[in-house]
Amino acid sequence: MFGYTSKSIRIDLSRQEVSIFDTPEDLCEKFLGGRGVGVAMMGKRAAYEYDSPDMPLIFATGPLVGTSAPTSGRISVVSMSPLTGTVFDCSVGGKFGTELKRAGFDLIEIIGISDDWVILKIEDGRVSIEKAKELQGKNVSETRKAMGKGGSDAVIGTSGERGVRFASIVFDGHYMAGRGGIGTVMGAKRLKAIKVKGTGKVNVYDPEGIDKYREEIMRLLRASQAVFGELGLSELGTAALVDLIHSRRMEPTENFRKTYFPDASQYSGYNMKVRYRAKKAGCSGCPILCKKVGANGEVIPEFESVSHLGALNGNNNVESIIEANRLCNEYGLDTISAASTIACYSEIEGIKLTPEDLLSLLRKIAERDSGIGYALSEGSMRYAMSRGKPELSMSVKGLELPAYDPRGAYGMALAYATSNRGGCHLRAYPISHEILRKPVVSDRFSFEGKARIIKIAEDMNAVVDSLTACKFVFFAATLEEYAKAVSAVTGMTYDVQSLLRIGERIWILERFLNSLNGFNESHDDLPMRFFEEGGTSGGNVTIPPIDRGEFLRARYNYYRVRGYDDNGKPKDSILKELELDRYLWRN
Repeated sequence: MFGYTSKSIRIDLSRQEVSIFDTPEDLCEKFLGGRGVGVAMMGKRAAYEYDSPDMPLIFATGPLVGTSAPTSGRISVVSMSPLTGTVFDCSVGGKFGTELKRAGFDLIEIIGISDDWVILKIEDGRVSIEKAKELQGKNVSETRKAMGKGGSDAVIGTSGERGVRFASIVFDGHYMAGRGGIGTVMGAKRLKAIKVKGTGKVNVYDPEGIDKYREEIMRLLRASQAVFGELGLSELGTAALVDLIHSRRMEPTENFRKTYFPDASQYSGYNMKVRYRAKKAGCSGCPILCKKVGANGEVIPEFESVSHLGALNGNNNVESIIEANRLCNEYGLDTISAASTIACYSEIEGIKLTPEDLLSLLRKIAERDSGIGYALSEGSMRYAMSRGKPELSMSVKGLELPAYDPRGAYGMALAYATSNRGGCHLRAYPISHEILRKPVVSDRFSFEGKARIIKIAEDMNAVVDSLTACKFVFFAATLEEYAKAVSAVTGMTYDVQSLLRIGERIWILERFLNSLNGFNESHDDLPMRFFEEGGTSGGNVTIPPIDRGEFLRARYNYYRVRGYDDNGKPKDSILKELELDRYLWRN
């Protein structure tokens, strides 16, 4: 197969066995790679608990990884979330995907539980399992140092070892498989790290064609102010959004009690670039380079991280935000869930936290001590339930909401609710048209037409995560350009509609597997705060609460567009239409 190595790795940690198998061509045809292939491989095993020996942990590249297609260096990690209980995937940057492909493999499937801590080493077709007892208890930088330079690595810190439900896998030091607790799945298998190096090349069907389509995409990127403008992602990183979301009075503040934080400019992308003399960095194969690193090595946090470590916790101290982000990278903690859980704790207990309190709580969570650290390590939903106040967890399906208040963007409200993996802005991203006005403007305070918009965006992003590519490039390019690119790479014929059909197949499979694990329409909802309380936005500007009747009508319309029944479960007709029968399990 062009665009694929045609070889993949299966690791059984219980048996300490390594086997090489042929990458399934039918999965590549129907699901592309990355997220899609990972979810299809989960299939019937979605019935298991996240810490079962039979639960797979899958690292999957896509057909564009290792080619010259822009932003093609990513990889998807797929398993079951310890936080939400949903089928879960994370799309990750860095260079792990590229190194794995160059080492000769499309994906890694890991099952079983090792008797003691181990690491995996992969280099140019060779795979080994090595004892790593001495790495237990070490955090990310220490573990990386012990494994040596060169290649790429995926590491868990102590939070993943100790079962924090929102522990991350950290790639190359600061690229995160961040959400949902995938790091805890890796920890449950007693797998401390993976090191991969590769020097091979990916075979491309039409090298001249991919070079041509790469230039088409690059022309669109260079013309985009959102990407390459003076205040765009390339110059300021994702924290460029701080000022925009602030101006729209929709920044989550003090556990979403308010929607305006007067000191947000302290950690805006522009101010942090100037203050820390930030330089560009980024993933393998990416021309955007949205990562920012300070002159003294400080990793500048992403938008979601600065907003939640800042406004959500009423914190205007930039140094503490940078340090909190560093701690999350070191321990392997999801910044969104960690900051949200701390904000939930602050509201429930009626405590005004200082910057020092914030840092102290992060350490206690990561170490999962027997006191408050253990309680908060369970996530905001479980913590709020234990305190008799479940309504104060700002989450959907147990996944804490990111840094866009849904009262300020109704498409985002619907997308949070309908997301297969829980409260997430990356399944669909209606912020692009509701706030950024790309590719067209839509009324952010209306549900009109949003059901179909969200459905199409969910399908598109499933494709993007399966190619695998970066969502930021789609501020400028479209699936039309990427259909040409993947056709040139693989020699197969794709167009926009055939790619969207693959995205729909991935989405419906995820949804069906979740429904058999008990998820239904009752989980497709927002915290009642957003329907009962307006935003407190400062000055004369107010954000009204969302009309619940309108929200429920929009959700009903979404179900009809999706082919769900009234309980939110995909109908047999759509499963048959998408040829999904062989990938399902039934009670």
